[in-house]
Amino acid sequence: MVKKQKNNTKSKSFPKGTIIGIAIISAAAIGGGAYLWTSAIPVNSNTPVFAAPSNIYIKAIHTDQGYAYDEQSTRTGKRALSGENIDPSIHVPQGTLVSLHVINEDKDTGSDQDLNIDAFNVHTKHLKYFEAQTINFLADKVGTFPYYSTIHPEMKGSITVDP
Repeated sequence: MVKKQKNNTKSKSFPKGTIIGIAIISAAAIGGGAYLWTSAIPVNSNTPVFAAPSNIYIKAIHTDQGYAYDEQSTRTGKRALSGENIDPSIHVPQGTLVSLHVINEDKDTGSDQDLNIDAFNVHTKHLKYFEAQTINFLADKVGTFPYYSTIHPEMKGSITVDP
């Protein structure tokens, strides 16, 4: 008589928890990659720009002369604004990726503020007191372009893109 041997090998498969964990990690990685890809697209371009941006900080304020913009410079490492650079003229080289940080610090009236640069499709939302918004755009046109507020027409300045 011939004895049949029993096959004691089990099929190797991943436990259900491991498969779910891998699926969650994969979905998070894909979602994070999609977010990074779309956030690298400036508002005036269709393709991502993977370059270090030039940071410009603009503060909306209320002075005794009325509403105005003030520029905060980070070039010297100082964080305090002097209030001396009212409605500043900003200069950037052509081809620069600009990260424009707009902050509403109108503590006197608490009024909504906004900032617009039509030439580069830059339009912030209406910012309430101490709200901020960052918009990335590519300075791809040479010339001097105005920026302004639709809420307070006296708030204005210019951005010059140098060749």
